[in-house]
Amino acid sequence: MKQTEFLNVVLPFQDKLYRLAKRLLVSREEAEDATQEILLKLWSKNESMSKYKNVEAFAMTMTKNFCLDRLKSKQAGNLKLVHSNYSDENTSLQKQLEAEDSISWMERIMEELPEQQKMILQLRDVEQYEFDEICELLDMKPTAVRVALSRARKTVRDELIKKHSYGIG
Repeated sequence: MKQTEFLNVVLPFQDKLYRLAKRLLVSREEAEDATQEILLKLWSKNESMSKYKNVEAFAMTMTKNFCLDRLKSKQAGNLKLVHSNYSDENTSLQKQLEAEDSISWMERIMEELPEQQKMILQLRDVEQYEFDEICELLDMKPTAVRVALSRARKTVRDELIKKHSYGIG
């Protein structure tokens, strides 16, 4: 596979790789490094890439495994699993604070989820992957993915209801 072919295949999902790495590693720099490492690994496999049915799924799996290994490593003592907030200068200060508060609550709630539910929720609701893609990425059966997603959403919903109805009733 030549460089232009490689770029045509990989560039469309490069941002997804970064977002998954950012979701897992928190730090923008760590996520950029992880994405670059994955792209280098993909390039080193460019001759055999045509045998993969879904290069994007393969790359996402590589990213997930790389980030989880990174989190387990000794160097990663200060890293944790959270979702980062986005910044938008066009919103009012109050809306920005409310958005930050909501993201903060979601981070805390998601932090309590089991690892598998956290990953499935990220892939489905944030990255907008289809169920069959998630099954392939996580090597799970469709029923298991749906059950884990349902449980994760229910936990998040219940916790948000508790938070918003605090002191009422």
